Amino acid sequence: MSPRTLKIALAASVALNLFAVAAGATLLVGRADVERRIEAQHRAPRDRSFMTVVEGLDPAVRENVRETLRASARAARPDFEETRLKRRQATALVRSGDFDPERVSALLEESRAAELRGRARLEADAVAVLATLEPDDRAALSEILTRRGRVVVRNKGDRKAREAPPRAAE
Repeated sequence: MSPRTLKIALAASVALNLFAVAAGATLLVGRADVERRIEAQHRAPRDRSFMTVVEGLDPAVRENVRETLRASARAARPDFEETRLKRRQATALVRSGDFDPERVSALLEESRAAELRGRARLEADAVAVLATLEPDDRAALSEILTRRGRVVVRNKGDRKAREAPPRAAE
């Protein structure tokens, strides 16, 4: 082979390798983007904390909303504490030597009932607050009605906020 032919073959090989690297990078980036989009479609709309949602409101409205919903959470707290207590009792009974399936079922039923009472109180108070707001503020706060667990916001590089694991099995 002549030197000219070798130079052309080398240039073609380099161009082909660059094309392959670019195609591979595009595939990896595109795949991650598609996976992120699919995950976003299956995720509930609320991916930020309640306080972040409230911070977007007008300062005059913000304090009223914050105080009303805090009072609601304080009022519902005994229901959620009862939920956790009944679940812990059911778990302890399952682990103990005198396992009673009927008692465990009853404890779990009581736990669910307490959780529903607490959720109903929170949701009713949230709807009452939403009824006092202007349409724009109501639309901004509407995501507080999504049934999403606690949100943990971490600031580690470009990682996004993640949902905390549910705490019902305490």
